[in-house]
Amino acid sequence: MSNSQLTPGIVPGRLPAESYIKNFGDLEPLLDRHEALVAADRCYFCHDAPCITACPTSIDIPLFIRQIATGTAEAAAQTIWDQNILGGMCARVCPTEQLCEEVCVREVAEGKPVEIGRLQRFATDRVMAAGVHPFTRAAPSGNRVAVVGAGPAGLACAHRLAMHGHEVTILERRPKAGGLNEYGIASYKAPDDFAAHEVDWLLKIGGITVKTGVELGRDVTLDALRKDYDAVFLGIGLGGVNDLRVEGETLEGVRDAVDFIAELRQQPDKAKLGIGRHVVVIGGGMTAVDAAVQSRLLGAETVTIVYRRGKDRMSASLHEQEHATQTGVRIIYNAAPVAIRGEGRVSEVEFAYTQDGPEGLVTLAEHFTLAADQVFKAIGQTLLAPAGMAADKKLPERLADNLWAGGDCTETGEDLTVTAVAQGRDAAEAIHAAIMGAKV
Repeated sequence: MSNSQLTPGIVPGRLPAESYIKNFGDLEPLLDRHEALVAADRCYFCHDAPCITACPTSIDIPLFIRQIATGTAEAAAQTIWDQNILGGMCARVCPTEQLCEEVCVREVAEGKPVEIGRLQRFATDRVMAAGVHPFTRAAPSGNRVAVVGAGPAGLACAHRLAMHGHEVTILERRPKAGGLNEYGIASYKAPDDFAAHEVDWLLKIGGITVKTGVELGRDVTLDALRKDYDAVFLGIGLGGVNDLRVEGETLEGVRDAVDFIAELRQQPDKAKLGIGRHVVVIGGGMTAVDAAVQSRLLGAETVTIVYRRGKDRMSASLHEQEHATQTGVRIIYNAAPVAIRGEGRVSEVEFAYTQDGPEGLVTLAEHFTLAADQVFKAIGQTLLAPAGMAADKKLPERLADNLWAGGDCTETGEDLTVTAVAQGRDAAEAIHAAIMGAKV
């Protein structure tokens, strides 16, 4: 039973049924063919395109846009997938305003970039809707690779290894594959079960077996995997959530934002999800924004994000911050929680104003209080090392002769699908080279 069903005052169904359909519908509708051609026509097709450099997966963006402009969306999709096999989801969730579109020459000159993300979705959606998987496997290599974690890094790694002819087994602790894409992003960014459909499409390459409900350290050991397989890739994500370390954190009505988002993503009928009347979200990243916006969409009367530093330090982009405020979310900067109070369940949160200076963050004497019947913690995640694996910090991308890692569990990882895909893809190439070199 969910937290929302146990806590008085956090009730479902505050809104008319049609509001949930509208609120959790597609945030960015798919471009039609004419709209795509018009959007593609704005591209200058730069020779030394800064958008390619800004893309973590190095997609040849001018090429795929030119292919759309010439009426060959299938070729455009192939160009995208050659570098980013999860290009469909990335077209929906990538912070393009901070990556490719931010450095677009049109953005610099006119303040309006080419709509790269929407054009990427146009191409990939058209081909996926046709049920086409344009990749084929190489001849079987006789090698077996274990991939732990079916998130973006693990899926990208598995697909590239399968292309090279290796047999891949993905072990996933959750009931469904997809990781961040399935459990960790706002529902309105990828409605209609797109994450699951993309996984099914990816698996059409063949040679990949997915086993869900299998947890490293509980059901299988790392030593056993390294013994039984030619190589092992860890895409285990970040399972731990940072604590606020303030009085009242265990009161009823206080919960982790990542759990709330996961629960929301897995509930097809959003009217069944309870939400408080007055919601406070503590944090400054995309998880905080997604939790706050969706609280409003579920019917919360007031939703406030409180972040301990200034607006420019918030890891959620300005675009996402503006989207939150346009949805009715209030954002308070430069404030940190001091205590959460209530009789058995949360009723208010006390904050102290902060100042970010040369000596770091300083808590000021002035305090304020916000009424709250629900509080979401979104101050970052930490690596939960599997049983039998010593790790108190993020992992290097190469841990041993036959052991690699990728995604946000690594030292270079970020909480971005596109970065995880790049790391999974690159790890697969390194694994392939190592395996084939060892066989020579």
